[in-house]
Amino acid sequence: MMGGRLILLLTMAVGLFGDMPARAQQDLVADLSDHLVAITTGFTGANVLLFGAIEGEGEIVVTVTGPRSDVTVRRKARVAGIWANVESVTFANTPSFYAVAATEPLDQVAPEDIRVRQEIGVENLSMRPVSRDIDPQTADAFRAGLIRNKIAAGLFADEVLPITVLSNRLFRTRIQLPANVAIGTYTVAVYYLRDGSAVHAQTTPLVVSKTGIGADVFLFAHTNSAAYGVLAIIVAVAAGWLAAWIGRKVG
Repeated sequence: MMGGRLILLLTMAVGLFGDMPARAQQDLVADLSDHLVAITTGFTGANVLLFGAIEGEGEIVVTVTGPRSDVTVRRKARVAGIWANVESVTFANTPSFYAVAATEPLDQVAPEDIRVRQEIGVENLSMRPVSRDIDPQTADAFRAGLIRNKIAAGLFADEVLPITVLSNRLFRTRIQLPANVAIGTYTVAVYYLRDGSAVHAQTTPLVVSKTGIGADVFLFAHTNSAAYGVLAIIVAVAAGWLAAWIGRKVG
């Protein structure tokens, strides 16, 4: 199924480019092998293929950005011999996941202003402190800590992923999603650049969703939190009673 779809898209792209100038130029064609990643019991991560074609010479950059939210970073210190949170900073607009792929190092494919504007590279993500009372030095230190934590959890890529280009036209790269990836809609952006300027850009959604019994439990827990809490207590008490009963029988 995936192979057939890949061949079909690339055939269409070659057909478009081979018919110039009879039809309007299509600089960039790209798609994903899957637009839905299903999280089931035992989910260990997913590998999604992005593929496409370009017309002419240029560089390609791909960014994958997960659902955004506010994230709080806390600093711990010893207080009276006990480790405790002594300071925290909340950053708005923080992606739950971020990865970037490129045909060349980022500083060679686009100037800094474009990278900042399009959030190309972890250092250019527009994560800003919610409070305006924090001095820039403290904000930068906590921001660096947030990025380190995300990289350690496998949610931010610590290096630029490679993009393979064939015959100066066809390209592909793989997006690795870890097991702890958040559910929601991800934005996959593909930039085609020439001489440091964007020639064409394309975005496509990638949906990560729970399915099966896990999805039903997740939905029930979030829509009926009180009932879910009571049910969890009942199940825990029942499990404890059952374990004690089995222990008496065995003993």
